[in-house]
Amino acid sequence: MQMLQVYARVLGLLRPEWRRCAVMLPCGLAIAGIGFLEPVLFGWVVDLLFRASGLTSGQLWAEAASLLGLWAMVGLTGIAAGMAVALMADRMAHRARMREMGHFFSHALTLPAAFHGRVHSGALMRILTTGTESLFQLWLGFFRDHFTGFISLLVLLPMTMALNWRLSLALVALVLLFGGLTALVIGRTQDLQQGAEACHTRLAATAQDAFANIAVVQAFTRLAAERHSFAALQGEALSRQYPVLNWWALLSILTRSASTLAILAIVVFGTWLHLNGQASVGDIVSFMGFAALLIGRLEQMVWFVSKLFAQAPVLAEFFAVLDAGSAVPEATGAMTLAPGAGEVMFEDVSFAYPNGAAILSAVSFTARPGQVVALVGATGAGKSTAMSLLQRGWDPTAGRILIDGQDLRSLRLDSLRGAIGVVFQDSLLFNRSIRENLLVGRPDATEAEIEQACRLAEAHDFILRQPQGYDTLIGERGGTLSGGQKQRLAIARALLKNPPILILDEATSALDAATELKVTRALKALMAGRTTFVIAHRLSTIRDADEILVFEGGRIAERGAFEALASAGGVFAGLVESQMAPTMTTVVPLPRAA
Repeated sequence: MQMLQVYARVLGLLRPEWRRCAVMLPCGLAIAGIGFLEPVLFGWVVDLLFRASGLTSGQLWAEAASLLGLWAMVGLTGIAAGMAVALMADRMAHRARMREMGHFFSHALTLPAAFHGRVHSGALMRILTTGTESLFQLWLGFFRDHFTGFISLLVLLPMTMALNWRLSLALVALVLLFGGLTALVIGRTQDLQQGAEACHTRLAATAQDAFANIAVVQAFTRLAAERHSFAALQGEALSRQYPVLNWWALLSILTRSASTLAILAIVVFGTWLHLNGQASVGDIVSFMGFAALLIGRLEQMVWFVSKLFAQAPVLAEFFAVLDAGSAVPEATGAMTLAPGAGEVMFEDVSFAYPNGAAILSAVSFTARPGQVVALVGATGAGKSTAMSLLQRGWDPTAGRILIDGQDLRSLRLDSLRGAIGVVFQDSLLFNRSIRENLLVGRPDATEAEIEQACRLAEAHDFILRQPQGYDTLIGERGGTLSGGQKQRLAIARALLKNPPILILDEATSALDAATELKVTRALKALMAGRTTFVIAHRLSTIRDADEILVFEGGRIAERGAFEALASAGGVFAGLVESQMAPTMTTVVPLPRAA
């Protein structure tokens, strides 16, 4: 039942192609009908030859010409229908695959960070590629083979009953035997196939994980360990796949045997009926043709079922991603963020992940335009979560967040996020050129604007030293650049976007002291007149903040200016003291030689 539901959904994705489908389906009907007519015509020709001794030469040739002319028309019609299906089905399947690939890609990009934290990027890539390839094969197979096969089974058996119901019993028994054996094999192997596909997904995730961390693999001499882990997964996948292959090989042997027995039954039973005057030689010949046609269709159907059986787990994963809902769906009639000064207000905001403990509790503050608000606290105190809520990575479980008096939940996501610039703690760069990375936030920026942003971020000079300057490819995650270079590109990207609200997550943490001083000046110029949030661990970087919010246990424990908080003897004072405490060095004596 699950396979049929998956297959029905696969075909349902072809709704945008309904006009072309409406042309191909009659062609499939024609092909199925022609497949039935050819054995009948062959049987008529045999009967004509048996009656030839009682006909004049003219009568014989007249009837033969009629039959052969009809046969030629039938054959030409089948060729035309087959060509039409082949041409249209290929184009339709390729186009639909690209459409669904784009749909999957777009949808996956909208899913929350929690989803991407749960589903490995390597597994997601495998689901995308194998899922769309499975869709392509099933769509193509449906119009080329499956539909014709279904129609042949539905039409062929009733029509053979009308020709000679006694001989048709052998065909009915053959269909029932094929169906029963296929159902038996599916029941025996369905769980094993799902387990094998799960292993393949884990293989993709393991490979992607190793490739993404190749520096760690090599530096910590993990080559043998990673190979061993990968080989173990391969062994598990094969151990689950082999029993499935054995069962389907057995099915192939049994169905071939059943086909041979059906042909023999028609010959033996047909001879007996002929001797009793209940079947002509032409009937026997026609039914042998029907049997050959039916066997071919049944083998196609078994092959189709085996393919669908193998692809159903992959397609189930594909549809599961498409069915995954966003944690922050847009409201019906969501509005564009109205231009404003950039005031941000948290009103009694609380948040907890589904089935998780509270991370934020009754957080309230107002960040006015032009202010710099710093968020400090121990790891896990809620700083980054608060900024994630500001970008609508999640919605608060209680309270609300407003920008210039507009509730975030009433705004379009692209409008909201377009008004916020972020420099992350870890520079996140694409495997594209420097220019393409800079244009991520503002695709229409001019060359002069790009260079100005890079000069402010102290990035222009090192970019010019690259092999192709701004058109240099920087590798996966900017792997060809140093940490400081990557961070300066990230700052330039935010500068180029020029948003009214900024979030700086340790924006200068990877820079040397001299460059940090210059970039800090550039950031101060950028922050003028804008609402800026600074997530800081190095407290020396937030001395000039207008307000510091000290998070502890998901609440704002303290707030105020740097000097006032540092002298208050509270949580913030403890943080300052821990960072300013002298480093204690313990000298461990070397062991003496024996």
